[in-house]
Amino acid sequence: MTLFLLRHGQAESNTADQTDFSRALLEKGRQQARNAARLLREADSLPDLVLCSPLVRTRQTAQAFADAAGMPGPVSQAWLSSGMNPETALAELTSFHEFEKIMIVGHEPDLSFLIQHVIGAAGNTVEIKKGSLTCLEINPPSPRAILRFLIPFKLAKHMD
Repeated sequence: MTLFLLRHGQAESNTADQTDFSRALLEKGRQQARNAARLLREADSLPDLVLCSPLVRTRQTAQAFADAAGMPGPVSQAWLSSGMNPETALAELTSFHEFEKIMIVGHEPDLSFLIQHVIGAAGNTVEIKKGSLTCLEINPPSPRAILRFLIPFKLAKHMD
């Protein structure tokens, strides 16, 4: 399976009157999602399915991606909530085995931990910035994958 990982885009800052769950995406975050969709569309490599965390900023990132890609909307998954662990992700992905290409839209440090786990990296060797797009070749529930690419948003916005 080709697994795309998209970290949610730039969102509102934490405030005293707002929960982390309800932080909304900023316009820059929407643009980050649209850029990821453009890159994958131009590479003829759009996912078959987009899964996302139920938190507002990830749902909005996933929807902006899907809209820009001309795809059906994302499917919210509780296991992608902030705090996801790699073993849970691999186990849950097995139920989507019929899809060749899947995207998950999630959080940090969850995505970095997943990448480190499946490529056999130790410590804090991977950091996924907001709006960054990563691609892995993986066969869940196997804990091993091949890292195909990791494109930070700053590069993605300049790629044509």
